[in-house]
Amino acid sequence: MSFNEEFELLLRACYPLIYVPTQEEERLEAEIAHCAKRVGDRNVYIWDFVDGYQDNPNNAGEARRNPLQALEFVDKLPEKSGSVVVLRDFHRFLEDTSVARKLRNLARRLKSQPINVVLVSPHTTIPSELSEVLTVVEFPLPTAAEIKAEVQRLVSATVQSVPEKLLDELVRSAQGLSLERIRRVLTRAIAAHGELQPEDVELVLEEKRQSIRQTQILDFYPAKENISDIGGLDNLKDWLLRRGGAFSERARAYGLPHPRGLLLVGVQGTGKSLTAKAIAHHWHLPLLRLDVGRLFAGLVGESESRTRQMIGLAEALAPCVLWIDEIDKAFSGVEGGGDSGTTSRVFGTFINWLAEKQSSVFVVATANNIQALPPEMLRKGRFDEIFFVDLPTQEERRAIFTVHLSRLRPHSLKNYHIERLAYETPDFSGAEIEQTLTEAMHIGFSQNRDFTTEDILEAASQIVPLARTAQEEIQFLQNWVSSGKARLASKDSRLSCLIQRQMQQ
Repeated sequence: MSFNEEFELLLRACYPLIYVPTQEEERLEAEIAHCAKRVGDRNVYIWDFVDGYQDNPNNAGEARRNPLQALEFVDKLPEKSGSVVVLRDFHRFLEDTSVARKLRNLARRLKSQPINVVLVSPHTTIPSELSEVLTVVEFPLPTAAEIKAEVQRLVSATVQSVPEKLLDELVRSAQGLSLERIRRVLTRAIAAHGELQPEDVELVLEEKRQSIRQTQILDFYPAKENISDIGGLDNLKDWLLRRGGAFSERARAYGLPHPRGLLLVGVQGTGKSLTAKAIAHHWHLPLLRLDVGRLFAGLVGESESRTRQMIGLAEALAPCVLWIDEIDKAFSGVEGGGDSGTTSRVFGTFINWLAEKQSSVFVVATANNIQALPPEMLRKGRFDEIFFVDLPTQEERRAIFTVHLSRLRPHSLKNYHIERLAYETPDFSGAEIEQTLTEAMHIGFSQNRDFTTEDILEAASQIVPLARTAQEEIQFLQNWVSSGKARLASKDSRLSCLIQRQMQQ
């Protein structure tokens, strides 16, 4: 159901108090006016703290700097003539006892009258005593069709005819931005050189990065890693390569649904985060990084609101990759409920979205401790697949050393005995191999020479791999995978060999 359909339904059903969290006041008020006209041609009154009511000469300036008086104005409206009263930034006054009481009185009086009060706020902040009388309606970011219409309107003011390809690129790059931001950045581009050019797509993308940074929920992460930068994990790579074209219109015509995502479970430092970056780069999709801790806020209801905001932003930017690192740490307290149920409610909103989403948001979640994940997260339908990333085999360690040394010493790669390095580093993860090379470089640099194979082996001898310090946790993970709960990311890992022997027996 679109916003207009839902809002008109609430008007007809005489919902007295409606709360709309959005940063787009101007666009929202235009939509409210449109809906009010369609539902009995209702009058629209708009109030803010500085100017008071301002849409009618008879009440211009009334209730200026007085939120309680702004609500008393509603009492004076004729009962038979329909009205919609819009109160801007009213969330700031909801903690006031007299304002809260007056809102509850209005909710009781207006529920049978064609008068609706709409509270507009940049975010959701609802005191517990008002949670039963306020109805929250989400106002989504502009759709691709709305953005296209706005771009065409701006272009019509110039003598330019925008090619369809450039128009589509501008629309796609602007998805996830407010209409005001889109107007601002495109107007700047037109003012700079009199028309829109292909280079202006980068301007729009930079505006998008700025917008995402300001939300303080998602990060627009630059992905430069390639699939070839991942050493080993052949099963996972094959799975990803088969789905490279699954976001195209040709895939939709074929009947394929949008890929949902991956849960990567495994030992720390085995390349799970690197894989998330490589997926976005290989599929040419924007990479959004979610720090789940940012969803949690101190005010009642704000955490849930931020979760919905994150989902709305990700879907507006689709197709994209949403990367959630160490999701096990974020939701490990779901069962405990020590935070008045906030974690459970946020988790519920997120898990329902995972199961029901129809948008082309590909979620890549990583986890180290499978025991900390709620069972609902592992149920089929949340992700397309769960992959277990084990410690690299000797062959995979050889590939990892080759990748790093090719980057660090591309012209002297043949000077390093890679086979020996792979053999001498059993139980080392990819991150530990990278740290070993860094330490070897320090050894060589301190002696004013290039680092050698012997330096790498000396550095490796000083590192105690996680496989030895966290042996019990890794053993639990491997047993969990052996029971068929996840697919192996590597073809010839030690665990895959063990599973094959068990099947043969």
